[in-house]
Amino acid sequence: MGYSEASFEETECGEVKEKPYYSKMRLKYISMVKAEKLKSLILARIRVTRLELWVTRALSMILLWAIAMQLKSLGEAVSSPRTPKSTFSYPLPPERVYEKNGYLMVSSNGGLNQMRSGICDMVTVARFLNVTLIVPELDNTSFWNDYSQFADIFDVEYFIASLRDEVRILKELPPAQKKKVAESVFSMPPISWSNMTYYYNVILPRIQTHEVVHFQKTDARLANNGIPDEVQKLRCRVNYEALRFAPPIQALAEKIVRILREKGPFLVLHLRYEMDMIAFSGCNEGCNEQEIDELTKMRYAYPWWKEKVIDSEKKRLEGLCPLTPEETALTLQALGIDHNIQVYIAAGDIYGGERRLATLRAAYPNLEPFKPDGSTGLLCSSGK
Repeated sequence: MGYSEASFEETECGEVKEKPYYSKMRLKYISMVKAEKLKSLILARIRVTRLELWVTRALSMILLWAIAMQLKSLGEAVSSPRTPKSTFSYPLPPERVYEKNGYLMVSSNGGLNQMRSGICDMVTVARFLNVTLIVPELDNTSFWNDYSQFADIFDVEYFIASLRDEVRILKELPPAQKKKVAESVFSMPPISWSNMTYYYNVILPRIQTHEVVHFQKTDARLANNGIPDEVQKLRCRVNYEALRFAPPIQALAEKIVRILREKGPFLVLHLRYEMDMIAFSGCNEGCNEQEIDELTKMRYAYPWWKEKVIDSEKKRLEGLCPLTPEETALTLQALGIDHNIQVYIAAGDIYGGERRLATLRAAYPNLEPFKPDGSTGLLCSSGK
């Protein structure tokens, strides 16, 4: 706003002074400008306050939801009969929080190696279906006749804690679900050789319907079906990290390895020639008529072994039979293994006994077979 010369007057001393009327107009204008600025500042502050209030409310809702989810998980954990948390010497991974779709119970089948592989599959299935896994039961009805359970073989506390960032695992069902299962449980065998699509499309809807599903076996063979990398990585993590042997077994294993090293060079041979393996495969090379009849009867005695009539010669020509003890001797010799090396057989009773071990023993005289009491005599002979 400009001012003309008429707005000023000259005093007796020659000074130029603004006329009183125009001075009042200027003050009024300045007051109006300041009022407008103050009004704008107040409105801006109101908008900011409203935005802050909305953000605070949103964060409060998110925080309340997170607390509710944590309390829900804590309530289930408290209500389930879990043992008190152990003191671990390693940092625990952060617990994964997610909306669970139900519970999966599994009964592992086969020998220890097969059960271990099946457990890896079941953990992976539980994780990607967002279901809670109950610690697997081990097979007590197989040829091995071993009544050990999961906690007897593996460190169950470590198993649960080390995987808590991937899947929630409980030792037992919570009381409400346990009561429900006692009355009725949906039990089924998963279809072997199925990929993850089968579990998403078939198994997940059944878990969501029944809340608890029980797998009668774990022979899923998930790794044989082109599974995604993230699925295979979790299987490997379970197998090589989470499934750690129980402390007594771990201590015994370390003792055995120490003694083995003290005795000099050695070779541990996993000779897969036990009765159940030969009966299952139908490979009866080198067996007499009585043994072939015995193996056939055993194959028919197990209904879950699908193949009953097996052409041993054809299967052998296709390369689908385990090595016989005689073939194993030839293989070790071909590999240039020193015949004076100490050889320990890490397997059950070799079918056919010493008759079938004769060729292997002739090639490697320092052969220590499996003993009926489950030992190799190594600890007794060492005096340790």
